[in-house]
Amino acid sequence: MPRKIVNFDLRHPAQFSISGAETYRAALEIAAWADRNGFERIGIAEHHQNLDGYIPCPLLFASAVGGCTSQIKVRTGVVLAPLYDPVRLAEEVAVADLCTGGRLVFGMGLGSQPADFAAFGMDIGRRGRTMDELIPLLRRAWTGEPFEHRGAEVRVTPRPVQDPMPIYLGGTTPAAADRAARLADGFHTATAAHWDLYREACQRYGKPDPGPREPRGPMFLWVTKDDKDEVRAELEPSFRYQEQSYIDQTNQAGIAFRGPWVRAPGTPEPYRVVDPDEAIELADALGPDGELIFHPLLAGIDTRSVTRMLEVVEHDVLPHLAH
Repeated sequence: MPRKIVNFDLRHPAQFSISGAETYRAALEIAAWADRNGFERIGIAEHHQNLDGYIPCPLLFASAVGGCTSQIKVRTGVVLAPLYDPVRLAEEVAVADLCTGGRLVFGMGLGSQPADFAAFGMDIGRRGRTMDELIPLLRRAWTGEPFEHRGAEVRVTPRPVQDPMPIYLGGTTPAAADRAARLADGFHTATAAHWDLYREACQRYGKPDPGPREPRGPMFLWVTKDDKDEVRAELEPSFRYQEQSYIDQTNQAGIAFRGPWVRAPGTPEPYRVVDPDEAIELADALGPDGELIFHPLLAGIDTRSVTRMLEVVEHDVLPHLAH
C-alpha cells in the first residue's frame, strides 16, 4: 500500500463562495479524518499577499493540526525562510514541533516573489546567502544553549521534541538541489530531474545516495461513484483557477514555470477523477514506496462535495488498500 498524503494550501477564492472560516474548519476536520484513516502526512504550503487567501502561516496551521491529530506527520512545503526573523523562526518551529509531538517535518525554501520580499523589507537578491547563514543558526538555536546573533547573546527556548531537529530544503533549481545536499537533511522537489541533481550532489559531498525519487500519483485525485465526466465538469473551474494562479505567480517572478500544475506537452494529467476501482488500481501501481496524493480543498471546491468524496475513499478504497 502506498503512503497516503493530504495537501492543503487553504485558498478560498471569492468567486467560489467559500469563506476562509469554512475552509480552515474543513481542513482541520479532514486532518483528523486522515489521522484516523492511517494517512502518512499532511502537507502545508506558504504564499503571501494572495487575494484568494493562500495560507501565509504554515507553522501556525501545523500547530493547529497537531492539536486534532495523534499520529500523522505534518510537513511544511515550504516555509519561505528568508522572509522570517531567524530567531523567531527557530522559536516557531520549536513550538510547532511541540504541538505536533515531534511530528513536524520542517521544509523551507527561498521564495520567488519580489513583492513578498518588498513587503517584508528583505533583499530578494540575497536570499541564497541568507539561507546559507540561516541553516547553521537554526541548528545552534535548537540546542537551547546561548549563542551570539547580531551582537547579542540569545537563547531559543523551548527546544523542539526532535533532537536534532531535521531540516529539509525545497526547490526546483540546480542551486536548491546543491544547497540541500550540502547543508540540509533532505530535499523536497516537484520534479524528478531536480531529484536526480540532488542525488548527484549528495554523492559529490560524500553523503549517502538517497535513492530514486518515490513514485507519485497525480497532484489532485478525486474518487467518485457518480458519472466521472459530470463530476469533472463540476470541478473544472477549480482546476483552471489553480493552474492559472500558478502561471500568474511564476510570471510575476520572471520564471518559465513547468511544475506539476502547468503541464508541458505529453506529461501526465495532474487532475484525475476516478472511480474506486481505478483508485485501487492506481494505488497498486504506485506500490509500497509510492505516494497517493489528495488535495481535497483545491481552489474553492464545495466542502459538502469533499465530505462525500472522502466517504467514498474511506468505505470503497481504503479497506482494499489495507489488504
